[in-house]
Amino acid sequence: MRVIASSIRKGNVIEQDGKLYVVLTAENIHPGKGTPVSQIEMRRISDGVKISERYKTTDQVERATIEDHNFTFLYEDADGFHFMNAENYDQVQVPKDVVGNVAPYLQENMVVKLSLHEMVPVAITLPQRVTLEVVETEPVTKGQTASSSYKPAMLSNGVRTGVPPHVAVGTRIVVMTEDGSYVERAKD
Repeated sequence: MRVIASSIRKGNVIEQDGKLYVVLTAENIHPGKGTPVSQIEMRRISDGVKISERYKTTDQVERATIEDHNFTFLYEDADGFHFMNAENYDQVQVPKDVVGNVAPYLQENMVVKLSLHEMVPVAITLPQRVTLEVVETEPVTKGQTASSSYKPAMLSNGVRTGVPPHVAVGTRIVVMTEDGSYVERAKD
């Protein structure tokens, strides 16, 4: 489907020179003089190479047809990450470069959204929040309850984040999958 460059957004998949690219950032720039342009940074799906392109905002760009489906995460091995479609029980293998930096947040039986182009996974979307356990942090210090500063903590998935002073080792917390930031104590 052909669209104008100014309508391209982060997460869109575009087709250029017979290859698919996932859009990482898309910014419309309106200089004081001259023609407005769309600055688009994207990653080639086939090999992970990042490129940056500049289009006039009125240029036509081929946006690929993408289907989103819910899949359940099964396991990870040397070949990549394995997911199952809950509707028809088809299994699909997703390469590590498609999963990218969200890999530590994947948990067994987690339902994720996979974006497919001609049944090939091109992008993954995790739930916004995930519950993890604190496995390492400084001990709780009495009298620090009013402080707004965070202390470093290691989570059960190996990611470091900042937590409030009252959080101790063994506490289950909710973090954002986008950046690993602390949200709240888990209510379970």
